[in-house]
Amino acid sequence: MTAAQTPTTADELRGAGLRVTAARVALLETVRAGDHLGVEAIASGVRTRVGHISLQAVYEALHALTAAGLVRRIEPAGSPARFEGRVGDNHHHLVCRSCGALADVDCAVGEAPCLIASDNRGFSIDEAEVVYWGLCPACSTGRSS
Repeated sequence: MTAAQTPTTADELRGAGLRVTAARVALLETVRAGDHLGVEAIASGVRTRVGHISLQAVYEALHALTAAGLVRRIEPAGSPARFEGRVGDNHHHLVCRSCGALADVDCAVGEAPCLIASDNRGFSIDEAEVVYWGLCPACSTGRSS
């Protein structure tokens, strides 16, 4: 009996119904290797891997990957969009009010949506998005010095 093989990035793209291109593979791998990257950082990472790619092509690929559920878009209030490869687990985020650092935090309690609305108004809720705001350790230390 052989061990199950981990699907390649190309396999994941195909499985999501997306055409496999070098740019999409590089983009998905860049997002997954990064830490809540902005579009410019993603474009730079893709260019390092495959050469020239327009910012428009990066935006289009991010849209397709987000719609397919392979990438998650995060847009804290007052900040540009950032992207992450951690999808499907309904985790939340911590955001530093000073430097904008963003970090993952697991669900507060239980299974998705891990929060229960006091009145769902007839909605079938499958996800809760929580953003915790404060100061990261570096900014907290800087303010107290």
